[in-house]
Amino acid sequence: QVLLVESGGGSVQTGGSLSLSCVASGDPDSHNCVAWFRQAPGKEREGVARIRASGSSAVYLDSVKGRFTISQDSAKNTMYLQMNGLKPEDTAMYYCAATRATRCDERVPFRAVYFTYWGQGTQVTVSL
Repeated sequence: QVLLVESGGGSVQTGGSLSLSCVASGDPDSHNCVAWFRQAPGKEREGVARIRASGSSAVYLDSVKGRFTISQDSAKNTMYLQMNGLKPEDTAMYYCAATRATRCDERVPFRAVYFTYWGQGTQVTVSL
């Protein structure tokens, strides 16, 4: 079993920055592949960024490339999402998610269905 706890959401104006954190506890073999997803009202949950617990193999949603950075501190069992250049379309509930290492293989689609454990979510709101 894995417990994920997010923090760091909030409200900013367009162009601002926020940093999200997600602390994982429990079976380490079950959170070797970690990711951030987001879901806006009326929309499907979409993958924002995914990374191995080792810090390698990062992948990003096209619309956030160059603006968001995912990172992982294995010693602290903590994953981060640094979000710069925020836009109103980034407004959503952000969730961290975890699963076993094989789901970070480049051949595995970056989809919510492949993730087993989920945090409670943290709201990010970007205003004009």
